Amino acid sequence: MVNSIKYIDPYNKEKSLYESKEGLKNESREIIFPWVAGAYRCTPDSNYADSFGFQWNLFEKTQIDAYSKTGQSSLRFNAVTSWDKQEIGKENILEVGSGAGRFTEVILKQTGANLYSVDYSNAVEANYRNNGNNERLKLFQASIYEMPFAPAQFDRVLCFGVLQHTSDFKKSVKSLVEMVKPGGELIVDFYPIDGWYTKIHAKYILRPFAKRVSNQRLLSMIQKNAGWMIGLSKFFTKIGLGKLLNRFLPICDIETTIPKSLEKDKLKEWVILDTFDMFSPEFDNPQKIDTVKDWFEEFGMNVKFAGYIKYDRKGLVAVVKGIKK
Repeated sequence: MVNSIKYIDPYNKEKSLYESKEGLKNESREIIFPWVAGAYRCTPDSNYADSFGFQWNLFEKTQIDAYSKTGQSSLRFNAVTSWDKQEIGKENILEVGSGAGRFTEVILKQTGANLYSVDYSNAVEANYRNNGNNERLKLFQASIYEMPFAPAQFDRVLCFGVLQHTSDFKKSVKSLVEMVKPGGELIVDFYPIDGWYTKIHAKYILRPFAKRVSNQRLLSMIQKNAGWMIGLSKFFTKIGLGKLLNRFLPICDIETTIPKSLEKDKLKEWVILDTFDMFSPEFDNPQKIDTVKDWFEEFGMNVKFAGYIKYDRKGLVAVVKGIKK
């Protein structure tokens, strides 16, 4: 892959960095950020995203289309982006918050783009195991606020299902906008605030306690109780009370987030993953769609879409898209 992206020291914006097999080097050819297990490491390995590194290295295949055979990641990606793949060519795309690489896989398979993929956690290792055989992919463990790229270089920037888990949602939007070149596109999807009842939910009621439990213990608790919770959730749905009662069950929303075509074992695996994802993050701050739209405009984007997009029979995500002025 021909590198057309300029690297900089994210902690000292004036210093240029240079790519090598050993890591990102300074002008004296000293390694500033080493390449380890598939990714350039631009941040300490332990941070507030540790739970994501834990879950994605444990469930590295669960949401990958090639493994699940559901095509859900591709469905969501195509519905949210609406990209004409023939127009993308050899563009430079930045993916922020890539986890185990469910959308990384889709981008690499459906486009000929050069993909720069960032995650704050060591989930980059799972992504490398899933997608690292593609020479168009470069992986970086870095903070959304301190990415090793000079501003305004990327043709397209995307961030799916991540912003609510960052420490400052608005600052995160600003950081993404800074990476987009004039005329380029930014797309985000995120957890929305639907109304006053959004946080009257088992996730928000129990998270203050659950996120303080160790990752291993929390996972063990979910694994032990997943079976009966899946059964009860399906029962409530069957008798027409799912929408009312399932929000109080300490389990992910099976009806709207879990692919319907999964076999029983893979269904349980996905439910355990999504339920762990509900309770373990340090931050979970949903936002109103109009608020995110306003931030896009404040930071120099022409908003072309702000609303909900359906990507499966019942899958629905809050999306804002914009073009850099």
